[in-house]
Amino acid sequence: MDKSSKSVTEKIDGESKKAAKSSPRKAPVQSRNPERTRAAILEAARREVAAKGLAGARIDVVARRAGTNKRMIYHYFGDKDALYLAVLEDAYRHIRQAEHRLDLTRKPPVDGLRELALFTWHYFLDHPEFLSILATENINQARYLRQSISIPEMHSNFISELEDVLKRGESTGDFRPGLDPVDVYLTIASLGFFYLSNRFTLSTIFQRDLAAPAELERWGQHIVNTVIAALRPF
Repeated sequence: MDKSSKSVTEKIDGESKKAAKSSPRKAPVQSRNPERTRAAILEAARREVAAKGLAGARIDVVARRAGTNKRMIYHYFGDKDALYLAVLEDAYRHIRQAEHRLDLTRKPPVDGLRELALFTWHYFLDHPEFLSILATENINQARYLRQSISIPEMHSNFISELEDVLKRGESTGDFRPGLDPVDVYLTIASLGFFYLSNRFTLSTIFQRDLAAPAELERWGQHIVNTVIAALRPF
């Protein structure tokens, strides 16, 4: 290669390197998935509210856990209060949908009530954040829950299914007449909620580890036996 050719080649190489340095690299395009982002925000908010309550929950912590920013939270939910209400609605929707999958209307009345009682107990065990969120809203005297449009409808459907079970049980002679489905559900839920909400103090008072697996299993069966006995004809 003569000197002139070498000079031209070096010039071209130099210009190519310079152009490469001056051309900014394009950032990888991230695909947008609104539903996934919204679900991630709800999950992060659920954990934050369950751990710290409404007053202690922080939007910046929710954003960091969800892998997004506060602007996106405000875009999807509006403000902190609206996000909290969405968490409440989502928590109730989850348990009501799970209950619906029990398909109580197609089962014998006693079997259906037994399954509902055990399901409720195990749901409380498997979702302690649900109890924490409920405790937070009770501290707020259901101020936010009363603003929900969807909550009354989903609970009305559940109570209708439970009422059907009780009426069928009445017709078969398994249950006494005139049972109130709300009373029955309150009995089931309270037996589980009180136990778990007070297990630490009660364990200390009675010197018994109420959180031990054997104790939890025994109490679940106690709930079933108590509820079924309470519904039997006198």
